[in-house]
Amino acid sequence: MKNILENALKNSISYQDYRNLIHQLLAEEKSTGPIQSEELTNYSLLNEARMKRLDKTIEIEDEIIAEFQKIDETQKWLVITESWCGDAAQNLPIIHKLAELNDKIELKLVLRDENLELMDLFLTNESRSIPKVIILDNELNVLNTWGPRPSFATKMVHEYKEKNGSLDAHFKQDLQVWYNKDKGKNVQEDFINLINSTLIHS
Repeated sequence: MKNILENALKNSISYQDYRNLIHQLLAEEKSTGPIQSEELTNYSLLNEARMKRLDKTIEIEDEIIAEFQKIDETQKWLVITESWCGDAAQNLPIIHKLAELNDKIELKLVLRDENLELMDLFLTNESRSIPKVIILDNELNVLNTWGPRPSFATKMVHEYKEKNGSLDAHFKQDLQVWYNKDKGKNVQEDFINLINSTLIHS
C-alpha cells in the first residue's frame, strides 16, 4: 500500500492546479478521465460553476476554525476525484477551506481513473465512489478516510436505495437541493469528528 500511496502523491496536484486543469480542459470541451463524452463535459461545466460559487460563498464556523488550529502534527489529505463528479464538486471547496485553516495540513488531489490501484484500496461498498479523502501521517500511515458524501447525504442514499433499489434522476435532484441548503455544514461536522477521533488527533 505504501508504494501505491507514494506514487499517487508524486502524481498529485494542488486544489488550485486541479481547478486550473478543469478550466483548461473545458476550454477544449473535455472533462478529466480517459472517457470523453458530451454528457461528462456538461457535468464538468456545471461542476466548475458550483465550485466557483462555493469557493466564494462557503463560510467556516468559528468553533470549527478553533478545533482545526489545535492540530499540531503534519497530515496529508489525499483526495481521489474527477471533474465530472457532482459530489466532488459540492465537497472539495469545503475540504479545501478546512485544509487551509492549518498549515500542518497538506491537501493533494489525484484523478481516479489515472490511479485505479489507489482507488481500489479505498472502495465504498465495493464501488469506486468519489470523492474519497485519505488522511495520512508523515509515514504515510492511513489515519482515517472520508467520502464519498457527507454523513447525512450518505444516510439519504442508503434510505433511498432501501426503498427504491437504486438512485435515479429524482433522487440526484433532491441531493443537489440538500447540498445547496446545507452549505457545507455537514462536511465541516464530519471532519471535526475525524479530528476528534483518536486516529487523527492525539
